[in-house]
Amino acid sequence: MSSENATVAEQEYLEIMFWLEEAGLPMTGANIARAMQLSPPTVHEMIGRLIDDGYVERNEDKSLSFTESGREHASYIVRRHRMIERFLTDVLGIPWDEVHEEAERIEHAMSPVLEERMRAAIGDATTCPHGHPIVEGIREQGSLLADVEIGANVVVLRFENEAEELLHYLKAAGFDPGLEGKVEISDDERVVIVADDGNHEVSRSVAETVSVRADPAPPPRAAIPEQLVLSSDRYGR
Repeated sequence: MSSENATVAEQEYLEIMFWLEEAGLPMTGANIARAMQLSPPTVHEMIGRLIDDGYVERNEDKSLSFTESGREHASYIVRRHRMIERFLTDVLGIPWDEVHEEAERIEHAMSPVLEERMRAAIGDATTCPHGHPIVEGIREQGSLLADVEIGANVVVLRFENEAEELLHYLKAAGFDPGLEGKVEISDDERVVIVADDGNHEVSRSVAETVSVRADPAPPPRAAIPEQLVLSSDRYGR
């Protein structure tokens, strides 16, 4: 599968739409505009191009769905992006909170030969450094940390929003995919996990973007509510 038939701009939209769907949010023009921090008219024009080029289709409720071709392209673009992030972290040693934007810059210009070399270099890695599956279909849903009750045991699965400033915040707080601990505090302001290496605290709004495996587990819900805006960056995928 190659993304060469889609323009760079179309690839950016397909990538954000895949992320919205994966996060459990409706694929609508309004959500795409919010996620990409673009004006509704700009997004409306691009959606028209995506429909004309056969990548998406409009439903009766005005939401959008991928066509078969659109899903193939979107899945490939996201898989490539996450593979690059893993390569930058594991092979080049770039901190995981810095690789998302680097991958954005690289992914549209890399050759097939370089892509294959990168895939070989990351070996059997199954997730990006932020916990998202490289291969579609193996995503563990988990629960949002903000919903987990005090006293529950948790393992951090992934960060749902990969905006760079948010990743810097999470790394500074000692959060990593795989972090294990117990929820000690969960109130209107903050959530605190106690782990072997100490306490790790994030604001409640950031806890809305951290997916965990929890015991006991709260009822599942969509990651990142539609009204939540956490970063001056566009949402990361």
